[in-house]
Amino acid sequence: MAAPAPAWPLKIGPTRRYLVDQNENPLLIQGDAAWSLIAALTPPEVECYLERRRAQGFNTLIVNLLEHMFAPHAPLNYAGEGPFVDQPFGKPNEKYFQHADWVLRKAGEFGMQVLLASCYLGYPKYPREGWCQEVDAAGAERLREYGRYVARRYRSFDNLVWVVGADRNPQGVQFEAMRALGSATRQHDPRHLISAAVGSESTAADVYPQDVTMPGKPGGWIDIQLVYTYAIVHCALGAEYGREPVMPFVLFESAYEGEHNASQVQIRRQAYWAILCGGCGQFMGNKPMWMFAAGWRDVLDSAAATQMRNWRAVFLSRPWHRLVPDFGHQIVTSGLGEFRGLDYLAAASTDDGATLMAYMPSGRPIIVDTTKLSGSSFRGWWFSPRTGEVTNGGEWAGSDMLTLQPPDREDWVLVLDDAAKNRPAPGNPPPPGGLPAP
Repeated sequence: MAAPAPAWPLKIGPTRRYLVDQNENPLLIQGDAAWSLIAALTPPEVECYLERRRAQGFNTLIVNLLEHMFAPHAPLNYAGEGPFVDQPFGKPNEKYFQHADWVLRKAGEFGMQVLLASCYLGYPKYPREGWCQEVDAAGAERLREYGRYVARRYRSFDNLVWVVGADRNPQGVQFEAMRALGSATRQHDPRHLISAAVGSESTAADVYPQDVTMPGKPGGWIDIQLVYTYAIVHCALGAEYGREPVMPFVLFESAYEGEHNASQVQIRRQAYWAILCGGCGQFMGNKPMWMFAAGWRDVLDSAAATQMRNWRAVFLSRPWHRLVPDFGHQIVTSGLGEFRGLDYLAAASTDDGATLMAYMPSGRPIIVDTTKLSGSSFRGWWFSPRTGEVTNGGEWAGSDMLTLQPPDREDWVLVLDDAAKNRPAPGNPPPPGGLPAP
C-alpha cells in the first residue's frame, strides 16, 4: 500500500543532507526516469503508468517538459501539439502546456513528485537529442523569458522540483542561457527547489559554482546536487558527501536496466550505495520505459522495478536520514571488497550508533567492531535485496568484534541494531507516514 503523499513542496532538512516536506518529514526519494511522459503518452496511458509506479512505491519522476527527439513525434506531443507557436523558446503554445499541466497535476494525484527538466540540452555526441542548437540560436535573454513563463505557470504546482539543462556541460551561449534560465526560475518561483543536470562525472556545483545556494548568501539558485556517473558509483557518491558547503544529493542517473548490458546486481548495488554513501534517494531507469517506446507496458513489472520495493522497505524500516557513512571503515573492518571496485561493501550507522546498515554486492564473512556502536547487546538480520526476505542473524551480548556470515554468496544487506531499541525485523511494512520510529 502506498504511503500518503508528502506535504509538498519539499525543502532542505536541518542537516542539509536530506529533504523534508512542509511538515518536516524526511522523504526518501524512490525515483523513476520517465523522461518522455508528457510528450509521448495519451492521458489513459499516463494514468496506467502512474498507477503502476504508485503501487510499486515510487514517489518521484524525472520528466522532460519539452521533448526534442525521443517521443514518437517530438517535439510534438501525442496530440500533435508543439511547445511553441513560432520559433523555439518563442511564443508558447497554450494547448501543449495545458496537456503538460494535466500530466503534472495527475502525477500529484498519484502521489508523485516531478523533477521537471525545463530545457533538456542533450548528450554532446548526439546534438539532435536535446535543445542545445536551439538554445545557441535563442540566446540568454530568450531563455530568461522562457524561464519566467514556465516559473510563473507552475509555481502553484506543489509537487515539483526544477531541473535546468541535462546531459552536457554547457559552454558559451548555452552556459549563459542556462544561468539565465535558472536565475529566472528562482526569481519567479521561489517556492520550489532547483537543481541543474550536467554531463556525466560532473555536478551542478562543478559547472555553476557561483550559483550554489548557501545559508546566509542570497542570489543562488542551485539547491540540490544530482549525481550522474557511469564510473565507479560509490566513489562519485563519496566525493559528493565530502563536498563543502554541504548539499543534499541524489543518484540521478547511472546504469539503466535494459541498457549497456547492465546486470540486475549492478542496478541494485548502485541503489543501495546511494543511501549508504550519504544520499537522500536514487532514480532507476529502464529502456524502453524512459522514452515510452514500443513495449514499455511489458516492462512495468521489470525485475528492477520489483526489487526497488525491497530497497524502499528496508530503508524505511530504520531512520535512514540519520545514517552516517562509515567511509573510514571503523565499524565494518573486514570483508570490505575493493575500495575502487564494484564489489565494495558500503556501511553506515545512525548518528546515535543504534543501527548499522551495510550492503555487500557478494556475500562473504565480515567483521564488525561493536565498540563503535551504542548498546551492550545487538540483534542482527540479513535482508535480501533480491526477494525482500529476512533471515534472523542472531543476538549477541557485549562482544567487541563480531564475525558475521551472510546466508549465501549473493548480495545482502546486514542490519544490526542495539537490542534495547527492540526494532522490528527490517523490511516489515513501514508505518502509514512512511517514517520509522525514533
